[in-house]
Amino acid sequence: MSALNPGSVPRTISCAFSDEAIARQWVQALQKRLPPNIEAKLWQPDAPPADYAVAWHPSQGFLDSQPRLKALFVAGAGVDAVTALKRAPDCLLVRVEDAGMGLQMAQYVAYGALRFARGFDAYEAQAQRAQWRDHPRPDLADLPVGIMGVGVLGLTIAHSLQALGFQVHGWVRTPRGSQTVPISAGHDSLEDFLRATRILVCALPLTVETQQIINARHLSVLPRGSFVINVARGGHVDEPALIQALDSGHIAGALLDVCAIEPAPADHPFWTHPKIRLTPHIAASTLLDPSADQVVEKIMRLERGETISGVVQARGY
Repeated sequence: MSALNPGSVPRTISCAFSDEAIARQWVQALQKRLPPNIEAKLWQPDAPPADYAVAWHPSQGFLDSQPRLKALFVAGAGVDAVTALKRAPDCLLVRVEDAGMGLQMAQYVAYGALRFARGFDAYEAQAQRAQWRDHPRPDLADLPVGIMGVGVLGLTIAHSLQALGFQVHGWVRTPRGSQTVPISAGHDSLEDFLRATRILVCALPLTVETQQIINARHLSVLPRGSFVINVARGGHVDEPALIQALDSGHIAGALLDVCAIEPAPADHPFWTHPKIRLTPHIAASTLLDPSADQVVEKIMRLERGETISGVVQARGY
């Protein structure tokens, strides 16, 4: 892209959300931060094509109406709902990087890890029986946490757990370095990573390669009595295999913020399984102000012909 003066060329940003109130909030937040030549607009089916777009779960119809998009910003961490859609050939797909979601996810995972490690389920059951009984408190370092997916969000989770006293290590599909968390990479290292894990956290992007990566085989490799936390996507988990591992006693429990079909139907076994805690995809939500800051800053960089971070590659993240 040739370098431009960001204040000289008229540009438009289309905001497309299923909830019109959220779309209007984005329009207002962006417009406060944009120079006069760039206008944020609520998307309408008959509107002229825009230069940029911010969307969440956009339809193929929306993308078909946008043949000149330079970049599509996805207003959330996950992009799996968009990667399968067709968009303009030169349109970058850009994910929001953290924008307050890392801390929220870290809080959620810390809650689940501490609930398991400190045996709070057992104490709640005792309270229902008016039973006053102490249990030995484990050394958290003896319950190593393995995080699958150590990007921006996964690394924030890791650091928070380390501060609580957990030993943390990570696994990623492609090699990368970290000065603060030991990381294994590649399929060949996955089972060794799982054998060294007692609390498994899934923070992976959902791709063809990671679909149902928490399956019967990989659950069996975890040490008996392990705990599973999923804050990524329901598609990462083979749900019948997880239920079987829980029923057999091999897996002690699971905290799940996602499931394969959302909203989970009323008869989904996750609602009633005694070893599962299910929440309705609330581990983290996009914070508008820092997200709008990020989107505007990246649009300004693109307008100057500069590169930006957060661009989704062919591998899906």
